[in-house]
Amino acid sequence: MNQNGELLPRPALDPRLSWRAAEHRVLDAWAGLIARTAAVEQPVWFERRADLEQIMESKNNPVGANTIIGFDAEGVARAYGRITKNRDGDKANGSGCVDPEWQGSGVGTGLLGWMEQRTRNRFAEDALAAGNTDEAGDARTAVPRPRLRLYTEQQHQHQAALFADSGFRIVRYYNEMHRPLNQAAPEAGLDPGLELVTFGPALHEPVRLAHNAAFRDHWGSEPRDEEAWGFVVNDPQARPDLSGVVLDRSTGTVAGYQLATHDANAALSRGFREGYTELLGVRREFRGRGIAQVLLADAMRRFAAAGMDVASLDVDSENPTGALALYIKMGYAAVNRSMAWDKDLQPAAQ
Repeated sequence: MNQNGELLPRPALDPRLSWRAAEHRVLDAWAGLIARTAAVEQPVWFERRADLEQIMESKNNPVGANTIIGFDAEGVARAYGRITKNRDGDKANGSGCVDPEWQGSGVGTGLLGWMEQRTRNRFAEDALAAGNTDEAGDARTAVPRPRLRLYTEQQHQHQAALFADSGFRIVRYYNEMHRPLNQAAPEAGLDPGLELVTFGPALHEPVRLAHNAAFRDHWGSEPRDEEAWGFVVNDPQARPDLSGVVLDRSTGTVAGYQLATHDANAALSRGFREGYTELLGVRREFRGRGIAQVLLADAMRRFAAAGMDVASLDVDSENPTGALALYIKMGYAAVNRSMAWDKDLQPAAQ
């Protein structure tokens, strides 16, 4: 919409490429596109074939409707875009990339246009499925305005410029933090009645429920359903052996948890082996008892014993629980920054 309130035409997908939905037979081409782009842009993490195979299994976000890939005349994948959304969520998350050889030619602008329209349609579909609108699109109850969220790392200025030019704004900053493991882990102990155990299948559901409870007061967080949690515990890089859970002995309640991953391939490009804390949380009623410190110290010892060089994690710079101060106290230091970008969209036209 321009300054006069007039709707502007959405950017079209680049006609030089043949666009199609993701499917199993293009997994190698899709993974190859992401790897070529990552080789140039050097992100902290990127999706590999095993991750894409997991994405293909999603029922909440089927790739046929929510992912698009552009192929050149030789059948080489040159760009892709994808959105995901919880059915009752207040935002969609977008991701994608453009082959470095095709960047700066308008392909990315068209992809953003596709993501925006798919987000509008997805909000309308979810509202209808939930009974919030009738088939004509008329609201029966309050329907959230469509919103699309994207992420960039601080070094990717070309993406930042594209997002800003397309009307997105930065709404949050995150810090990637590292802690060398050639130093002894801090001493930390649990209160009587609490015990630290290794994460495993029997704790999958209890920890999911604990995570949803712990993060209900965190900005941008939405509850994880069984499918979303399955993607966490079955992540190709998940390391339950490096993950810890604190239990209340009297009730068996999960008080806190630290779920770790390790990307062996990243060690080749980054030059160090990294134990990454994917998720760390403590239930509200157990906060203030040093549980997070115990979990982090335990993670450091597990990582070091597994031959890692660095313990790492990411933190919302405005985390309401004081996590940033805790991590600094535990010896972590910021090494990189990423940003969340939002754009509020007009509802889908009926």
